[in-house]
Amino acid sequence: MQVRQEIFDTYWRFAATRQEVFFNKINNLPPPWTSDPIINTYKFCNAYRASDRVSQYLIKNVIYGDNRSKNQEEVVLRILLFKIFNKIETWEYLENKIGDYITLSNFDSNVYSDILQEAMNLGYVIYTSAYMSCASKEFGYDKKHQNHLALIDKMVVQDRVDNRIVKAKNFEDVFQIIQEYPLLGKFMAYQLATDINYSEIINFDENSFTIAGPGAERGINKCFVNTDGKTYTDIIHWMTENQEREFQRLGLNFQSLWGRPLQAIDCQNLFCETDKYCRAAFPDLKSNRKKIKAKFTLTPQSIDYFYPSKWGINDKVQESLAQRLPQLDIANLRLNSNHQQLSLKLDSLVKPTSEISDNISKQNKKSQPKTQNKKSKVLQTSEVEKPHQLCLF
Repeated sequence: MQVRQEIFDTYWRFAATRQEVFFNKINNLPPPWTSDPIINTYKFCNAYRASDRVSQYLIKNVIYGDNRSKNQEEVVLRILLFKIFNKIETWEYLENKIGDYITLSNFDSNVYSDILQEAMNLGYVIYTSAYMSCASKEFGYDKKHQNHLALIDKMVVQDRVDNRIVKAKNFEDVFQIIQEYPLLGKFMAYQLATDINYSEIINFDENSFTIAGPGAERGINKCFVNTDGKTYTDIIHWMTENQEREFQRLGLNFQSLWGRPLQAIDCQNLFCETDKYCRAAFPDLKSNRKKIKAKFTLTPQSIDYFYPSKWGINDKVQESLAQRLPQLDIANLRLNSNHQQLSLKLDSLVKPTSEISDNISKQNKKSQPKTQNKKSKVLQTSEVEKPHQLCLF
């Protein structure tokens, strides 16, 4: 196994810095939440998948929301319907037009299709931009959303796929059951299996199964010169199992999710985010994608974080939320902090290699910060070193 050392180390530094930003935001500290110009400028997912805004909405409102049925069929319907579009606004538009909670009793693929068509006619985008969903006329309809709604009807109403899911013997079986259906694909099936595993109807170890999505594969290829025949899955599992040692090796004060370490799904996602980060940090590194599309923007909505109860961390979460500072006035921050704008011109902020190298030498002499209120160091982006041998397996 050969790692591209600087990129491999960037993976861990990015994870630590992104998680520090997460806690700085939770504590309502004023931006910028890091001195890293790339993270300040572009939009990156959280180190923990379940902490992202859309995942939080799914967990707190769609799965565990008040007045939501805990019936397994209802739970699967809601998760599939929300995640196929993966857009909060689409879910809320549907419920507002229905005038009630989404349930099996009011789910009608034709009615829902008309509602979403109306939204599109008004100029709304009903699908997430986070990833591309499969589009074909698998169920005979011209529009993508019609075929997706027909797929949900097939899975939940006709096939009662929930019965097979709750009888699954392991996490991979859940993935295989979902993957049998058209319009999903391996990566989407893995995402849906993970989302269903957030609910109470199944409870499998997230580390027992994983696959790499396209972005993660690109990230792994950047971190490793060669893998000696090891699969992407093997590498994700190794990263999951050795995270503590790697953070210690680099002297990083990684703040876990209230005691919950990174899971395989998180390490998989971090490879995708590392791929994005490297487009700006290491632009000369060979890649079929050159730019990061989404810029980071401040949003006024704070999140009262909530995680699956079976994780056993919600009491700690609530303690942290109770101790945070008063919420910031985002509107005034946007108007009055031009000197600290987060949409920074990357070219004007990234330091020359020689200056970065000098900074790294100085930083290595300093101890890492111990509290989560400290702003993080700039990710070290010196020249890409020669590949190093690393025995991973």
